[in-house]
Amino acid sequence: MKRILFAAVVAAWAFVLGAPVARAEVKTETVNYEDAGVKLKGQLAWDDAVQGKRPAVMIVHEVWGLNDYARRRAAELAKLGYVAFACDMYGDGKVEEDKDHAMALMTKVRENKEKWLARANAGLEVLRKNENVDPKRIAAIGYCFGGSTVLELAFSGADLCAVVSFHGGLSVPESTDKIKAKILICHGADDAFIPRETIDKLKAKLDAGKVSYQFIAYPGAVHSFTVPEADKHGMKGVAYNAAADKKSWADMAALFEDVFKKK
Repeated sequence: MKRILFAAVVAAWAFVLGAPVARAEVKTETVNYEDAGVKLKGQLAWDDAVQGKRPAVMIVHEVWGLNDYARRRAAELAKLGYVAFACDMYGDGKVEEDKDHAMALMTKVRENKEKWLARANAGLEVLRKNENVDPKRIAAIGYCFGGSTVLELAFSGADLCAVVSFHGGLSVPESTDKIKAKILICHGADDAFIPRETIDKLKAKLDAGKVSYQFIAYPGAVHSFTVPEADKHGMKGVAYNAAADKKSWADMAALFEDVFKKK
């Protein structure tokens, strides 16, 4: 990213010339918030060397809950200069390692779309109210369950610059009329969990609605391809793919560099 490279060059010259340099340091903070009486606990991350209001990104976790992976992604986004917030979709920052229990938690959230969206929007409100955030420049990314969540936010007309789904569950919206966000769908080309028919119908719907989107299928990648710990659950069709992880993150970064440009 040009902005990050330029900052690195300036810092290097300042060091050579003996000028004081503000050292970048990612800070994290637990944020307690609520939705419909449910106590939620997310993690905020930001670079304290960046001054003024800046773009922000919400991260929606996988089916397992707000685990270390989602928190780590928040820190990585903070290193890019954004305020990042790993939201909590289950309550109390809950993490569930058992597959059946995790699926039950996810199903409970998804069973009512209005409540599902309200829970995600509660996380966005945390960012909108943050003193370091430019509320007009907010995006959301999600993994697996989180990927389907951010897509539903986009379909609902959430006021976002962009959403990025990484190996997310896919559905076809009834209408594209409300979509404001640019959409990036990062999909494993060999993901057996997503029917080809669903992908074709989704693309056709977005094309018909003239939605600004990209659908990128990464060769050789299956479900959860961005998660180094994916294999530990012993699930068939779930595995990490380093090349697809690196490329999809770069594709996300390029999108953000574009949509967050100040006019």
